[in-house]
Amino acid sequence: MKKVVLAGGTGFIGEYFEKKFREMGYEVKIISRQKQHISWEDKSEMMEALEGAELLINLAGKSVNCRYNEANKKEIMESRRRTTTLLGEAVKACSHPPEVWINSSTATIYRHAEDRPMTEDDGVIGSGFSVDVATTWEKTFFDFDLPNTRQIALRIAIVLGKDGGVIIPYKNLVRFGLGGVQGKGNQMFSWIHIEDLFKIILFLKKREELSGVFNCSSPFPVTNRELMKTLRETMNMPFGLPSPKWMLEIGSIFIRTETELVLKSRWVLPERLEMEGYEFAYPTLDKTLEDILK
Repeated sequence: MKKVVLAGGTGFIGEYFEKKFREMGYEVKIISRQKQHISWEDKSEMMEALEGAELLINLAGKSVNCRYNEANKKEIMESRRRTTTLLGEAVKACSHPPEVWINSSTATIYRHAEDRPMTEDDGVIGSGFSVDVATTWEKTFFDFDLPNTRQIALRIAIVLGKDGGVIIPYKNLVRFGLGGVQGKGNQMFSWIHIEDLFKIILFLKKREELSGVFNCSSPFPVTNRELMKTLRETMNMPFGLPSPKWMLEIGSIFIRTETELVLKSRWVLPERLEMEGYEFAYPTLDKTLEDILK
């Protein structure tokens, strides 16, 4: 049976991928901290899962939806560096390692951009804690020399899907009349439909000549103002109170998150994917929200 390994595969994205791969007839092995799955501490069991696998997908890492205190920052960084290192060591030890290793990264690696979009070739790497996490994650991944395993890092934008992720808090804001502009509303919102994310993985798996870094985002990002307007229209909500920056700062303390997740302008384009011929199933926000919310 064809085999795929999902590392950190128990979250919103991982559960979707597991379901899709099983529907395609794959045996799916999951590495996780949860007891019913392969443990990160058991290298021999990890190697056994990786032997002969067609594909390894690493989604592991502590959620960034938390307060950036020192303890959380350390765990966010180490959870990515450590799991990637453990996987790399296990892959190197395999007799028949996975053909392809796709590792998560993040579109947050680029600077706050309201002036122009960021592509793989001319995007400017930003600064700050979130960027340090992303650059460390990618360096840890690409530092492994794996001649028999093709390596791809996906700089993933905000993932939208029906059963989890950021769409739930956004829906609640709109439902309670708080779905107005957040901050100034000019910050760009780059996203990707979860189905496109899965199809991109299949696309890259098939294209044996492709490796390196790929931006995973819709080709048509929108401003926060457009995002909230489209959400309200899709949910038939005629109004939405705005949330100025000072209000978001206070609210973020109570819900234990950071305003960066809303206020940073992520203007990312999937230039390499489009140049290689990938066609998006959900290129526009209105089509994406219609599918997810209705």
